[in-house]
Amino acid sequence: VQLVESGGGLVQPGGSLRLSCAASGFTFSSYAMRWYRQAPGKERELVAGISSAGDSTNYADSVKGRFTISRDNAKNTVYLQMNSLKPEDTSVYYCYAVRTSWPTTRNYWGQGTQVTVSS
Repeated sequence: VQLVESGGGLVQPGGSLRLSCAASGFTFSSYAMRWYRQAPGKERELVAGISSAGDSTNYADSVKGRFTISRDNAKNTVYLQMNSLKPEDTSVYYCYAVRTSWPTTRNYWGQGTQVTVSS
């Protein structure tokens, strides 16, 4: 099983980035997907989530209206479009896959990609 994030980097405040997470080794279309982030010295926080079919999304209040999560089940990939970036968005961003089929929950993490928002 692999989740491989890409697309991170350095961007100026107000700029945009698009993160991608390519999945392999499991049935991607059966898993809900989430993006988390963790800044130095802070707890990991949920940024956005999308259902397995892509018909339901949710966002942290801090990113609503600026970030968009989407997925392409044909490509086994989930995306996070980040617009109007702020310095406080600086974090390592992690991709997460989860499937609950009672009583079992399976979940996988990516290795993370660094996003730095700075002038």
